[in-house]
Parts: sequence; C-alpha cells; structure tokens
Amino acid sequence: MFLGLVKHLSPPRGRGAPSNTTPQRFGLAAREADGDWRDVEELVDGPVGKLRTSVTEEHPRSILNFNKSPDIPFDRSINAYRGCEHGCIYCFARPTHAFHDLSPGLDFETRLFAKPDAARLLRATLARKGYRPAPIAMGTNTDPYQPIEARYRITRQVLEVCLEARHPVIITTKSDRVLRDIDLLADMARRKLVAVGISVTSLDPGLSRLLEPRAASPAKRLDALEKLAKAGVPAHVSIAPVIPAITDEYIEAILQEAATRGVRSASWIFLRLPHEVAPLFREWLETHFPDRAAKVMSIVQAVRADKNGGRDNDPRFGSRMRPQGVWAELYRRRFRLACQRYGMNIARELQLDCSNFRKPDLNGQLSLL
Repeated sequence: MFLGLVKHLSPPRGRGAPSNTTPQRFGLAAREADGDWRDVEELVDGPVGKLRTSVTEEHPRSILNFNKSPDIPFDRSINAYRGCEHGCIYCFARPTHAFHDLSPGLDFETRLFAKPDAARLLRATLARKGYRPAPIAMGTNTDPYQPIEARYRITRQVLEVCLEARHPVIITTKSDRVLRDIDLLADMARRKLVAVGISVTSLDPGLSRLLEPRAASPAKRLDALEKLAKAGVPAHVSIAPVIPAITDEYIEAILQEAATRGVRSASWIFLRLPHEVAPLFREWLETHFPDRAAKVMSIVQAVRADKNGGRDNDPRFGSRMRPQGVWAELYRRRFRLACQRYGMNIARELQLDCSNFRKPDLNGQLSLL
C-alpha cells in the first residue's frame, strides 16, 4: 500500500511530528502496516520502542551558504547541523531532510547530522583572497543551540573564529543553551559583532511542549533574553511563528514579558507551511486540536490567498514572508500597538561592524596583511 504517511499507533512522546511523511515531490513510496496487524501489534511484540536520536557526522567541502533572496536581511549563513531535535512541528526547514531521502517528519527530529569541520572550513573561507565580510546568520535552517550542541560545541567553535577575525554574526535560537557562550557573545557585543534573537511562541509551557517538545520552556527563553541584555548583548524577541487560534493570543503578553526583562527589539512572523510541513501540521492539528483545526487552516489560507484562492503556503519571493488580508493586518496592528505600549522597537536590519575584519591564517594565527 503506497501512502504519504507512515503512522504510529499514537503520537510519539516527546516528539513534534505525529508521523513520518514521505516527500511526494521526489516520487518516493511509503508503506503502512496492515490495519489488522496494527490492532494487535503491541500485544504481540510489546510496547513500541522509544524513538532515539542518532547523529551522523558529515564533512562538507564548504560551510558558508550564500543566498540572493529578497525576503531575508542577510546574504550568507552557516548551519552547523541538519535536522533539529527541538522537533517544532511548524519548522519550515523540515523539507530539507527530503534531500537525504529521509522524512521531514520524525526523521527530521531524530536522525540528525553534525558538521564538526565547520570552524576549520569557515576559517579557510574567511582567509580567501577577495572575501568581503557581511553578517553571517546562524539558526536560519536548524537551531545552532539544539541539544547536541552540548556535545559537539560546533556553534561555539564558529563563534571563536568569528571573534578572532572580527566578523559579525546574527544568531537565532529557541534555546537558553546560548548562555553557555555568553562570554564570547559579550566580547563580540562590545565590538558590535553580534546580535541574538530568541523565538518565543507562547507563554504556556504545556502548549510549548506540544509545539516544540525539546526546545527550552518559554520561561527559560525569556530568562535567557534578560541575561543577554544585562550582559550588553543586543537581545531580540521574535514571536515566530504566530499560529492563528493557537498562539496568537500571546502576542501582547510575550512583548510585555520581554520588555520587563530589558529587551527593546521585537519582530513577528506568520506561520509558513512549505512542502511536507503542511500535511504534517494538519495531522498535528487533528491530533491535538481537532476542535479548531478547520478554523486554523481557514485563517492560514485567508492570509495566503491570491487570485486562485487560498492555499496552505505561498512560496513566491516577495510575498512568502508577507501575509495579506484582514487577519494579517489585525496581527500587524496588534503587534505595532503592543510595541508602542511597552516601549519596544520593531526590529530593523542591525548595523553590525564589518570595518575591523581581519583575515585569519589557516594555521589559526591572525594574518598580518
């Protein structure tokens, strides 16, 4: 039987995706266990084993990715990991796992890849003749401070190279693990080399566990923002994503909580559901919020409408990050008014300092040129 989803008897505990979805874009087939056997499987074989996280080390030839997207304020990024154990059900990066013939569902959050050569590769790139510095974004695809960073410390190694070379960095994360590098971040901040954004989607730890099962709790993220701000690190709260009828009620409260902790910059992003994320998110809604699933998707399609009607996602450059319509305007007004009320700035492109960049030597010493 060829189906798009490989389902479990029940949603795996501590994981975001209810199932593994097969990337239909590549014509791969998936199999589902026979229905009669599924009814007695646990009685015969015992309980389904707990999903374990595996990590495969990969050794790419380069680590700095360049882009020309008109929708994002940076042209280069580093992703030290592929896949993300945080398991955020809405993560727009899930479809990238399909490039490895793996599922954007449970595989994305359990079958991870680490790039231990990242710092060495970055050093080589920065040392090249003709390289011109501009802020490097980290956390654009998968979280640089997901749990396996505690063991690999690849993100810290990359930051050490950037500090040495006086190269600016923009970090986005959902983890308070970023505080383990606060010594480096504070030093970089004094040189205007870094800014850190932490995404907070709600203030309800129970909802957070469903949405982002292995990410830090909302309280820990807010505390991390406060500690970064006190250390002089430009700290930014990102309400990302805003999910209609699920997390949108927390917009004002998140901004208020962040403001009381000394955070003065904020942004928001509406839910995006590219490729396999859409069926996974729909399945998650039916599992956890069946009473409002239709309402959620109705609003999602309303803000992604075009001349052909509503759809789950808008992939077009120039509009994919700009929701349209009445609902989108409502969220914009709420966000803008809350920022005014709590004395917060709506985030703009940060002016980090590229003027002191110095090329590193491949042997780990600074170049005299």
